[in-house]
Amino acid sequence: MKASLLRRLWATFSAHVIGIYASGINRFRVKGEENIPRSGGVLIASNHISAYETIFIPWAIMHSFPLQMLWAPAKEELFQKRFQGWLYSSWGAFPVKRGRDVRAGRQINELLGTDKVMLFPEGTRHKDGVLGTGNRGVGKIIFDTRPVVVPTALIGLNHWKFPGVGQQALVVFGKPLDFTDLYQREDCKETHQLIVERVMGSIADLLRAEGAYVEKG
Repeated sequence: MKASLLRRLWATFSAHVIGIYASGINRFRVKGEENIPRSGGVLIASNHISAYETIFIPWAIMHSFPLQMLWAPAKEELFQKRFQGWLYSSWGAFPVKRGRDVRAGRQINELLGTDKVMLFPEGTRHKDGVLGTGNRGVGKIIFDTRPVVVPTALIGLNHWKFPGVGQQALVVFGKPLDFTDLYQREDCKETHQLIVERVMGSIADLLRAEGAYVEKG
């Protein structure tokens, strides 16, 4: 999937406008941008606590990497309204059907060869901030495409009200993960599960380091 210069200019401009609200009017902080490679296939693997992550994570990345798209699979319901669908698409989102979407899966794999892609391994949102279980399918994607995987922790965004002023939130980009040992294993469900568990464990470590890990009840 190629993005024209005009589209990349629009996405970068939009991200900076969003940044005024995020870090100017509110207090959204970004840590660990230096852990994100400038080029090549990169998977941003984040916990999922708010519907607004698909807006704020791109801003957090694009202010350091202008004119680079951050592609993001999103539920197809978001694209049903024409203008809303166009807006999300213009920012790099693309629709994914519930269940097994073969076409979207191929698209993700293709993008991870050269571009930055954002995924939420939990697959569902946890508004209470509890870190859920990772989806084995994400482990399969990583095994097949071998991207640089950057574990990402979002904190506080699930408590934001819109519009709001002075609200605090944080996104932390961790150091890229090493799967060398797991890549040597058989291409099977067990291996894919071990990969995604390593991703989720790293996200949990980032949350703990910020004092934001929430135990399951």
